[in-house]
Amino acid sequence: MAAVRELIALDALGPKGSYRARARRPLADVRGAPVGELSLVPPLFVDRGLAALHRATPLPRRELLDVLARAARAFATGTVAGLSPQEYRDAVSRVSGLPAGVVATATAAVGARLERVEQSLDRARPRGAVDDWRDPATRGGAAVWTRRGRVLAVQAAGNHPGTHSLWPEALALGYGVAVRPSRREPFTPHRLISALREAGLPEDRLVFLPTDHAGADRLLAGADLGLVYGGQDVVDRHRGDRSVLTQGPGRSKILITADADWRRHLDVVVDSVSRHGGTGCVNATAVFVEGDPAPLCMALAARLAALPSLPPEHPDAVLPVQPLPAARALADHLRARAGDAVAWLGADRVVGDLGDGSAVLRPAVHELPRADDARAGIELPFPCVWVAPWDRRSGTAALRDSLVLTLVTDDDDLVDAAAREPSIRNLYLGDQPTYRMEPGLPHDGYLAEFLMRSAAVIRG
Repeated sequence: MAAVRELIALDALGPKGSYRARARRPLADVRGAPVGELSLVPPLFVDRGLAALHRATPLPRRELLDVLARAARAFATGTVAGLSPQEYRDAVSRVSGLPAGVVATATAAVGARLERVEQSLDRARPRGAVDDWRDPATRGGAAVWTRRGRVLAVQAAGNHPGTHSLWPEALALGYGVAVRPSRREPFTPHRLISALREAGLPEDRLVFLPTDHAGADRLLAGADLGLVYGGQDVVDRHRGDRSVLTQGPGRSKILITADADWRRHLDVVVDSVSRHGGTGCVNATAVFVEGDPAPLCMALAARLAALPSLPPEHPDAVLPVQPLPAARALADHLRARAGDAVAWLGADRVVGDLGDGSAVLRPAVHELPRADDARAGIELPFPCVWVAPWDRRSGTAALRDSLVLTLVTDDDDLVDAAAREPSIRNLYLGDQPTYRMEPGLPHDGYLAEFLMRSAAVIRG
């Protein structure tokens, strides 16, 4: 591992350049060793940043897309804000506890998605709408795709760098964007915003505003629209607010029916549970099988138990790491929530103490008695899966509220029912892991569906 020899200063990035605040939060790695400092700006600084975003004029779309492409390459492969790609990846891995390989894969994926932003925007735009009122189609009357506002506030996630591949689409649509980073992992948004500025994006179009809860409230209040990541409490808090798009628990699932041999699909199940360290909303939280779930539980537990316990910076690491007290707290939480579920890999095996003040979060596998057991919706930031029997009488009821459903079946009627269920946001058929995401495809719908609207324009 490349040593981080000096504390990394993550300054705020305001509309007039970087700003080192007097209030700074130490950033320690999972062992407790210092890695950097994060400037925390007061609410007044937030207000001024938002005011500048509201006043600024967006660049032409083609110029914005060129900026995004240049920034994508710099983010993935260049030295940005004084950090080489390796130094950046080391910092993220050490502080967040994500395996180094996961961070490297995510870095490349963010770059690839940014380079193909135009594809996502074009696919999201209604077929009958045009981008500009000057389009010849408006002479006879046409829908024009236009923004719902001028400024987007982002309350960012810290569970995975890949979440930062989404909000740059707002820049390409002409929005000013204010990002409040997660204190758990602020390196990725700081690097991405720095890369965008270095690529030519004006500073008054994108700001990086680490702040406290009071500043976070001002951030949402002062923007036209908000993109907010968090748990179920965050989703509930903003429910019904059309100005806020929440990105909460994924509760992604797999169903294997009796006409498919689960043994042939075990690799996909294992990967869906554990890939990316099991930290993402697209990781499988529940697996349903038509018939007796015990054989699948046994095989799944054996595969997951074989995963190694390694420090996050180790090249062979595949599981997340947390400070030892945090890991023990998660294990206690799982033990309390699991109750009488059959533990194939239980809470007593979750904490893999590395002996240096940190611990690997090892996989957990529990068997539930019914598919409609509420525990199947418990989502934790490591490979934690609930396995339950499913039968035809259950239909799609147990499959609802899924960011991704992988359905392994020959039953077209069941596929039809799942495709019609509005709370299943993405449907994969056959040997498709739940974590599969491709540039140009929607994640939880297209972000542009939230940011844009169609307005009629008729000109003579």
